[in-house]
Amino acid sequence: MEIERKFTIKELPNLGQYSYHKIEQAYINTEPVMRIRKQDDEYYFTYKNKGLMAREEYNLPIDKKSFEHLLKKADGRIISKTRYLIPYDNHTVELDIFEGELAPLIIAEVEFDTIEEAAAFNMPEWFDKDVTEDPRYHNSNMIF
Repeated sequence: MEIERKFTIKELPNLGQYSYHKIEQAYINTEPVMRIRKQDDEYYFTYKNKGLMAREEYNLPIDKKSFEHLLKKADGRIISKTRYLIPYDNHTVELDIFEGELAPLIIAEVEFDTIEEAAAFNMPEWFDKDVTEDPRYHNSNMIF
């Protein structure tokens, strides 16, 4: 189960001190979500069912050859982003800085163990608006 909230931000923190991943992802289907992702030198196939804040998610490792084969079958644009991992209050903020056609979009995501924990989350001052319930901010909707 993935339980996640999404936020726009007011200002960038100093990113030089945080680790990051280079991500390229594409969607084979959007309902249900079937995504392929290259994260640094690792490759995944992901299935997600319906939902905004909470939904089932399954990640399966695949190889580079499978990723490249499926990439040719993807719908819409390929999403490229840099994801910074920022510790905050016993959580990790995943700060996505989008590249290409989606730049200058920046979205912060925080994952939780329970819906109650997600509801009780106090966002840092550099966050702006909670866009969890806005489907426009789901990557699978950004491909068109």
